[in-house]
Amino acid sequence: MPSFNVHHFLFLLESTVWTVVLSLAAFAGGGVLGFLVALARISPIRWLRYGAIAYVQVVQGIPLLILMFVVYFGAIIAGWRNVPVLAAASLAIIVYASAFLGEIWRGCIQSVAKTQWEAAECLGLTRWQRMTRVILPQAMRIATPPTVGFLVQIIKNTSLASAIGLVELAQAGKLINNSTFQPFLVFVLVAAIYFALCYPLSLWSRSLERKLNVSRR
Repeated sequence: MPSFNVHHFLFLLESTVWTVVLSLAAFAGGGVLGFLVALARISPIRWLRYGAIAYVQVVQGIPLLILMFVVYFGAIIAGWRNVPVLAAASLAIIVYASAFLGEIWRGCIQSVAKTQWEAAECLGLTRWQRMTRVILPQAMRIATPPTVGFLVQIIKNTSLASAIGLVELAQAGKLINNSTFQPFLVFVLVAAIYFALCYPLSLWSRSLERKLNVSRR
């Protein structure tokens, strides 16, 4: 049985690239869809608002792992035989992220003082102008720390993609452990790489929170 060597470490680093790619795809796609969900949640149009509520409740009520299974095997049942694992994992985590980001951003938008909405309305601004010029700039300051915190969770949740066959960081650790049978060394390294990815984001989030000083604004 081979011992852990530099080739195994390089394999971990190569697999980390897929973890980063999946995280970026999830956050970018989930961010766009989540913003639309947030706008729909505060829309004056009743069917749009209730549709967004139903979407959020359904997605938040399904574990991400099950969502990945549904997307991956659902595509196979639908006739797509060679389903790209990365595409299936990305779609599942995008849907998952959009529901949570949509709720985070909806809460931040609605946390802007009502007087700000009323003042913008008194200026004769349209609803869209009130949103883009007055409300969203303030909501963005409030939303930045929890949004960065959620990105950290997304990075760690990408490990679930190994269940449908994606060789990302966690799956690479399992494969190396199966060949070397050195679980402590392998998974300490895997944990260290995850920490190296997540800790700078955590520091950035705390730094932004101090700079914006949201609680005193």
